[in-house]
Amino acid sequence: MIPPADVAGLAREVDGLRRDLAPLRVLPDRVDELSRLLADLAETVTALRARASTPAPSWLMAPTNVTTTGTLLDELAAWLRAIYLRYPDAGESFPDCWCWHPHVVEELLWLMYAWAAAYQGPSASVALAGEWHDRWRPGVVRRIKATAGVCSPENHQSRAGWPEVSTGAPEVPGDGQLAELAEWWAERRDERAPEPPARGSAIGDALRGGR
Repeated sequence: MIPPADVAGLAREVDGLRRDLAPLRVLPDRVDELSRLLADLAETVTALRARASTPAPSWLMAPTNVTTTGTLLDELAAWLRAIYLRYPDAGESFPDCWCWHPHVVEELLWLMYAWAAAYQGPSASVALAGEWHDRWRPGVVRRIKATAGVCSPENHQSRAGWPEVSTGAPEVPGDGQLAELAEWWAERRDERAPEPPARGSAIGDALRGGR
């Protein structure tokens, strides 16, 4: 017969082993989670390397295709979260309504591709990374702060009694005379240029955007 003291000792050892093995029970789930993370990381690295060797897309000239624009915004938002907004000066001057400003999206897209070119792919280099930090990123931060840094989502809302919000494509001054000017420059550029319409005329006001 085994002495009670030995039985108690064995029980304590078994209990200790059970506690030691408890973390291992979740190991298969952790392995699956790590596998998924590695797969996601591989896809991200592949996408960044591909982006580093391709020209930056233009938001202002993006195709009229919701799949294309949606993909661009999703990729840009992920990059903003991972890289751009990690910098305090960028976060402090970043408007909540950034995606309502086409020029801001345009700036951020090319900056994202410049970052990829500096850090990913065969042409990545310390020199490109240094230029991104010292020149490109601060320049974009400064321009966004100057043109949209004090804006807010409320400025893009239209409600009764609120001031009219300007939306859509801007008018190009002189648009109505472009054909005439093109002809002059192509065929008679050594002669006097066509004169713009006088202020106060319907055509002149239209060319100046109603100003």
